[in-house]
Order: sequence, then structure tokens, then C-alpha cells
Amino acid sequence: MTTRAVLFDLDGTLVDSIPDLAEAVRLMLAELGEPSRSEQETRGFVGKGIPHLVRSALAAGRAPRNDDEVRRAISVFSRHYAVTNGRKTTIYPGVLSGLSALHKLGVRMGCITNKDAAFTQALLRQLGLAQYFGAVVSGDTLPQKKPEPHQLWHACEQLGVERGEALMVGDSVNDALAARNAGIRVFLVTYGYSEGVPVDTIDCDGLLSSVVELPARLGLAG
Repeated sequence: MTTRAVLFDLDGTLVDSIPDLAEAVRLMLAELGEPSRSEQETRGFVGKGIPHLVRSALAAGRAPRNDDEVRRAISVFSRHYAVTNGRKTTIYPGVLSGLSALHKLGVRMGCITNKDAAFTQALLRQLGLAQYFGAVVSGDTLPQKKPEPHQLWHACEQLGVERGEALMVGDSVNDALAARNAGIRVFLVTYGYSEGVPVDTIDCDGLLSSVVELPARLGLAG
């Protein structure tokens, strides 16, 4: 079937948000009196949503934490991230050109992220990306998150396309599994976070060095 819609992951695929996330983690840990984390450590925690990020920042390689401690830390992190979100986040090279080309070709686009909606929408608006997406499905839009398939199915419904007409573009095992679980093809970018897993070892339908390659890879240009 012709590709009528492309569903994009956000962090590590469209934007590099690690500097802002790492700063919020640093501020959270300082406020809680916990040892800090490096930016590289935070990079390995990103991809499964804020609760996973916060729990990992608190406990990875350290003492386990109970649910009450994690809930308090999530509240502290969210307060700091509301301030740092977008300050140093950058759009990856080729993303704007790629999104613009797909838009001109009539391809429908969605953003599928495990980041909470308040942070997602603010970031997309601030970076000028919101205009490209007919569907934005965040980590708190539905009860399920990637790698469950429901966010992808929901986006297809919002965009008015069949699952076989959609392609997922992400940067990690989490994105690849979500697409496989949803019955949707998936390309992975080679520059993202990938949670420490070499991207060329992940089961997917293709690799991209830049989003700008998409129209040609889908047979939609030239």
C-alpha cells in the first residue's frame, strides 16, 4: 500500500532534548539530596516516559526506591522540566526540510511520544513543529504507552489512514517494538538515543541518516 502517513517519535528522532532533560534531572536530584547524574547517564534513561526516567535517575545502580519516593520525585522533576523544557533542545539537521517536503507531498503526519502532553505540546509549538502534525499522541493521552501499539493505532484513526498505509520513524527498540506490535512498518534513525542499543541490531524495515531522506525512500519524490 502507498504510504499516506508517517508517525514520528519526538525525543531522539526529531529533536535532541537531552540537555533540558538532564538539567531537570540534575535539579531534581539536588533538591532531593541525591547524587547527581551525568548527561550521558540521563541519555540512557530517555525513551519510556517521565516515570521511567525519574525512577532510573533515582535507582539505576543505586538503592531501590518505593512508589511514594518515585511519585514525589516525579512531581519535583516535572516542576523543573516545565522551566528547562525547550531551553537547549535543538531540531536535528534535515528534520525541517524533511517534514516540509512530506507536507508538500500530501503525506499526513503524527507525533507519537511517551513524553507527557503538557511538555510535548509546549515543545512542538516553541520549535515551530506543531504545524506539521495532524495527530499528536503523548504519553498520557491513553492508558498505554509505547511499546504497546495503542498510541500508533490512535494516531492512524486521527489521521484517517489504515495501519498498512502508515510508517513509524523512531530511534529505539521501544519505537520498533511499538510499530511491530501495531502491525506498522518502521524505520529507525541512526543518530538518536536508542537506549544504549546499537541501532543496526534492532529489528526494523530500514535505517535513516536523516529525515530528509524519507520522500525518496518512500518513492514519493524524484
